[in-house]
Amino acid sequence: MSDSKKIVALAQLDLAEGLADGRIDRRSFVRNALALGLALPSIAAVLQACGGSEPEAPAKPPEGAAAVDAQPAGPPDLGEMEKELKICNWSDYIAEDTIANFEKETGIKVTYDTFESNEELIGKLQAGATGYDLVCPSGYAVQVLLAIGLLEPLRPKYLTNLGNVAPQFRKTAFDPTDAHSVPWQWGMTGIAFRKDKVKAVPDSWAVFHDPQYKGKLTMMDDMRDVIGAWLKFRGKSVNSVVPEELAAAKADALVAKALLQSYVSAPVKGQLVAGDVWIAQLWNGDTLQAKVENDQIDWILPKEGGVIWCDSMVMPKGAPNKRAAHAFLDYILRPEVGAAISDFTGYGSPNAAATAKMKVPVAYPSDEQMKLLEFQSDLAGASAAWDQIWTEIKAG
Repeated sequence: MSDSKKIVALAQLDLAEGLADGRIDRRSFVRNALALGLALPSIAAVLQACGGSEPEAPAKPPEGAAAVDAQPAGPPDLGEMEKELKICNWSDYIAEDTIANFEKETGIKVTYDTFESNEELIGKLQAGATGYDLVCPSGYAVQVLLAIGLLEPLRPKYLTNLGNVAPQFRKTAFDPTDAHSVPWQWGMTGIAFRKDKVKAVPDSWAVFHDPQYKGKLTMMDDMRDVIGAWLKFRGKSVNSVVPEELAAAKADALVAKALLQSYVSAPVKGQLVAGDVWIAQLWNGDTLQAKVENDQIDWILPKEGGVIWCDSMVMPKGAPNKRAAHAFLDYILRPEVGAAISDFTGYGSPNAAATAKMKVPVAYPSDEQMKLLEFQSDLAGASAAWDQIWTEIKAG
């Protein structure tokens, strides 16, 4: 390891120790950890290990203060509907007319921004971008935002369509009480490929070790997905913390890296369409978006398995238009609206009623598929080891 990398690693360790012994708070930890390049799943793991994902409890009243009713009053009503709403979402992640239709029906003016990574989103919110009413992070990013107190609780009384959500996507690991999130889309990570370029369907992660495709392969620029793929390749969990299993995954990743064109995530869609890339590790929905432009593109879940995930809409702390935010959430939970969103994105809808109305329904994974799929979970004390392995893979 170079001296500069050692310095960064030591700084990351000192930061984690500072959080554990109370020298820094969780917001400062996240801000500094992102600046030092610590991966967001690892940040979530450290926060979990140092006190869970819930925000700190309010301070107790001083001794001798007047007693209060033990039964807390319910939250006040949100008041009149606001006339504007500001949303920040992933790019290419909503139907073309969803916003326009919502504006026409409600008279609410929507400002719609996009982001390309959970790190970018959290950085915006930590930097004070408090004008957003709704954002759409991934599960582990919800944990981070919740842990550092940057989320508002939702009000179920305003979400009359919440019952449409399938049981598989309620009470998730990142929001076990359904208090802060409404599921948006779900998907899987697998292999996208050009049918007209490959000799056989690439049904195994082993294809990224095949020298005949050198320079025509890409894997995602994501630590958890890449290392997770090689863990699955050897029949291990994508959440493994066993040193020997991680070492084998690193070795497999380095073999593959010698054949890869690059590590790239969403932008690879254009490369698949153009034929510059023939085989890519990619999400199923992004693959379907690319297939609209070139019907020779297809997707498969490798026989060894892969990752299943779910992104959710949440309300940042201090959101100025809370009633309008709930109106939008209830709107997208309508079956026909949810169906239109998923028909456009190519991803599955966590909304069971919407799935039934989709033009091309994305079926929930079968019992057999679920045996091959895993949600990413807390790495606990192994987060530093994962970060080190990823650094060595990228540098190797």
